[in-house]
Amino acid sequence: MAELVYPPVIGAVRTLFKAADLRIDLQGTEHVPERGGAVLVSNHIGYLDFVFCGLAARPAKRLVRFMAKESVFRHKVSGPLMRAMKHIPVDRSAGTGAYNHALNALRSGEIVGVFPEATISGSFTLKTFKSGAARLAQEAGVPLVPMALWGTQRLWTKGRKRDLGRSHLPVSIRVGAPMPTDADEPAEHITERLRARVQELLESAQRAYPMRPKGPDDSWWIPAHLGGTAPTPEELVTRA
Repeated sequence: MAELVYPPVIGAVRTLFKAADLRIDLQGTEHVPERGGAVLVSNHIGYLDFVFCGLAARPAKRLVRFMAKESVFRHKVSGPLMRAMKHIPVDRSAGTGAYNHALNALRSGEIVGVFPEATISGSFTLKTFKSGAARLAQEAGVPLVPMALWGTQRLWTKGRKRDLGRSHLPVSIRVGAPMPTDADEPAEHITERLRARVQELLESAQRAYPMRPKGPDDSWWIPAHLGGTAPTPEELVTRA
């Protein structure tokens, strides 16, 4: 079936990013399979992460079907777009339907995008990964494709105003080699390996990033362990 909505949306996003003069450093796109199913797995630090993950798949001419919370599909603007782009709604109180939807998509040769932290990391460090991505890849017999984003939190993240104007902000994206999954390996072990690989990619993206705050009050987006003022994971737990 023809994709009537997804390609124009991608074109509009690219125009928006060009107008904002975003400096996107994208490496590793050769690791995105040109055909067949795969689970694309990324860290999650901002509301626009799915857009940048999707851009990483475009050199392979692939469209990614993202798993996203069901409330996004109920929104009067985003809902029709999400459904038309064949993304996958996730009702966290009844996750079996979303899991089966994603599994069928993988078996039909689609790339499914998953954020295994399940929510945005307020510390901008990796949270614990849920095992759903590994289980999907195992059951569908497809690889996991790890990737990491850095800088997207400066555009729009939880608790901060959007900065989508002509910001000239850099964004780093790193895609790693596909990770095959063994049906006999516990999903928890695969998830540990996957998280370690995403961590390596994240550190690579951070090292390459021109990590200079725009002013004395602009270190909020840098994790505490890198000298910034973002809350630590422990501080976030205390606040909760």
